Amino acid sequence: MVRLDEKMKEIFEKAPVYPLATASKTGEPNVAPMKSVWLVDDETVWVADNFMKKTLANLEENPRAAIYLWGPETGGCIQVKGDVEILTSGPEYEKMRATVKAKSEKYPAKSLVVIRITEAYSCAPGAEAGDLIA
Repeated sequence: MVRLDEKMKEIFEKAPVYPLATASKTGEPNVAPMKSVWLVDDETVWVADNFMKKTLANLEENPRAAIYLWGPETGGCIQVKGDVEILTSGPEYEKMRATVKAKSEKYPAKSLVVIRITEAYSCAPGAEAGDLIA
């Protein structure tokens, strides 16, 4: 696993939307904007599955994902990649579900996508663009 440093965590916390990229077993890509996303520790991201279709199908076939972290207020740009586990029960799932339902009952919180970060890359323009940073 990879641990995010303080600057990376700051970028993560300030991102306004979290584009989540996946691919099917055959390599068909998909990217979807996510809002119910939490950095739960230095190496783990939670994503609530409220309305996933292609994303969830891809993750079931190919349990890898990438999240792009950028926004005008972030002060940087990174991409994290990781291994995925999908939970539909247990304490982590229940904690996510309670958090989502507290915001609004209209969100179904069907499953919890747990991403264990394995890599982080710079995506800021310049000579370091695309470099592995963690």
